[in-house]
Amino acid sequence: CLTKCRAHKPPARRIHTIKAMSIPITLTVLGCGSSSGSPAIGCACPTCVSGNPKNQRTRCSAWLSINGQGWLIDTGPDLRQQALRENLPRVDGVLYTHPHADHLNGIDDLRAFCYRQQSVIPVYGNTFTIANITHRFDYAFLPAHAHWNKPVLSAHTLPESEHRQPVMQLNGVPLWHHGLPHGRWTTSAYRIGNIAWLTDINHISDAVITALQGLDYLFLDCLMEAAYPSHLSVAQAFDFAQRIGAKQTYFIHMTHQLEYQALSRRCPPNMAVAYDGLRISSEWEA
Repeated sequence: CLTKCRAHKPPARRIHTIKAMSIPITLTVLGCGSSSGSPAIGCACPTCVSGNPKNQRTRCSAWLSINGQGWLIDTGPDLRQQALRENLPRVDGVLYTHPHADHLNGIDDLRAFCYRQQSVIPVYGNTFTIANITHRFDYAFLPAHAHWNKPVLSAHTLPESEHRQPVMQLNGVPLWHHGLPHGRWTTSAYRIGNIAWLTDINHISDAVITALQGLDYLFLDCLMEAAYPSHLSVAQAFDFAQRIGAKQTYFIHMTHQLEYQALSRRCPPNMAVAYDGLRISSEWEA
């Protein structure tokens, strides 16, 4: 009887394990300057006459490479120059922070990528930003022409992340979207995996600070020494960077009043001054 029971013993249950997939993310700082750029026109301050290339700042934007896809954060008026400098291969989408000229007015240069890829490029932002862009650049949202001689874009409004939930995926990497004050406007702050880009802000709420915990890299607005109604000062940027506690923080959107070496010497541990062409890498465990 014992032999018979052993013969009919059910097979052992197999335990299936799911192996995490690591998705590489690279962020390239296309520009870390303010709306005037550096050197500023007609200025002879130490930053503007400096021979250090890290003091030469184009308008603020970034390019993300996510496992073969390319995503822009903003399209400033220097986009063509930045794309040529960094040899950008493609653009699969654009995340807009807000529609000020220094973050938007290079939108027409997206036509080169539409032509090259023969495809529509989706653009994303908050409700106000998307309404502003589609009104001012309405021709960019028409159907494709046979010659692809203009940008062909599709507009998408992003809700804000609630309960720490991402609003979409960028090629398998979660995207969180938070609204932060930029003077009287609301700008979009983005967290992509463990990288966050916060430009053109003058405050960060406790809720967003909580949502930004665990970052590998934080790119944070740092306009100038003095307080400003729609941007962070140096002291405010230092304080918020410490509260967020990323492994590494880089300061962006700087005026020519902030000289690279001088500000670098003042940065607390795990904080540094960004520069055009800076490239960092992270991974997202999916």
